[in-house]
Amino acid sequence: MTQSHGFETLAIHAGQEPDPLTGAVVPPIYQVSTYKQDGVGGLRGGYEYSRSGNPTRTALEECVAALEDGTRALTFASGLAAEDCLLRALCAPGDHAVIPDDAYGGTFRLFAKVASRWGIEYTPAHAGDLDAVRAAIRPGVTKIVWCETPSNPLLGVADIAALAAVAHDAGALFVVDNTFASPYLQQPLTLGADIVVHSTTKYMGGHSDVIGGALVVKDAGLAAELAFHQNAMGAVPAPFDAWLTLRGLKTLGVRMDRHCANAERVVDLLSRHPRVAEVMYPGLPGHPGHDVAVKQMKAFGGMVSFRVTGGEEAAVQVCNRAELFTLGESLGGVESLIEHPGRMTHASAAGSPLEVPGDLVRLSVGIESADDLLADLERALG
Repeated sequence: MTQSHGFETLAIHAGQEPDPLTGAVVPPIYQVSTYKQDGVGGLRGGYEYSRSGNPTRTALEECVAALEDGTRALTFASGLAAEDCLLRALCAPGDHAVIPDDAYGGTFRLFAKVASRWGIEYTPAHAGDLDAVRAAIRPGVTKIVWCETPSNPLLGVADIAALAAVAHDAGALFVVDNTFASPYLQQPLTLGADIVVHSTTKYMGGHSDVIGGALVVKDAGLAAELAFHQNAMGAVPAPFDAWLTLRGLKTLGVRMDRHCANAERVVDLLSRHPRVAEVMYPGLPGHPGHDVAVKQMKAFGGMVSFRVTGGEEAAVQVCNRAELFTLGESLGGVESLIEHPGRMTHASAAGSPLEVPGDLVRLSVGIESADDLLADLERALG
């Protein structure tokens, strides 16, 4: 497969040639730990031990790389395992990173509670403000500039091409968490990013039944360094997890179309509702990152956040009253989810510069009938 093929074609076929032994059109689940060698050091297909490589995982990695227009993808047991590998491969004690001031709570926790103990320092900065990012960079010390776009949970939008230029001018690598957009809506490597991060648990898997993560790069040398650490650290996905994610990728395009369409209906309702103080969605013309989102995204995604009039307790009650929107963490599955970030996914950021508003509610808009979702939100908002 080549990039001349369409996205949906790559999602179905990249890395997934029919099985040469049986003709099976879906890659087999190679539930195996070790492989017979043809003489000492004679590896069949390059496989020796499934921590180092597994054919099902290879199929997934080739597909993810194709969808992100990357040279190589590496997959992991979770998104945070992918981020941990990245930090330990690229940073040493005394190094510095710039992270978004609205980063995902798990990413913030990894920097603040884990990496900082090993001497890696970080500075939060508003990713939508290029001057703020420049000011946060420490010349010669900053090794990574990190962004999420759209961000979790405030749906901030960062200009990928502009930030890549800022990072590269400072001699830093530029990392983009593309989880919220998915490669269907946005391809950061084509805009200048060095590394793309995914929680494949979310839109890539798409069915709330598997945990996983991925790193995608264009540079072969960088890929080799990350692959060494992937093997040395060992936080790789099991074959069945890789197979489930690969299955999810086949329908990513059609699912994202429906997620986006339903989200637009939800945003229209929330924007007119008297109990909603503010709606955060890149598709709104009044969103501060709307023009950038139009430039670098195919559509605006299935994630919606809003602030409820009446404060934190009112927001919690909206979450508790919803029925079709299931109260739960995570996102990107076919079913709609609702959560209170301040008490759930972003509780680890409480008391920090990354603390989220108490009146904030986050929705992961699924692919159910839109009219049913709107009726549920009407009830929940009272």
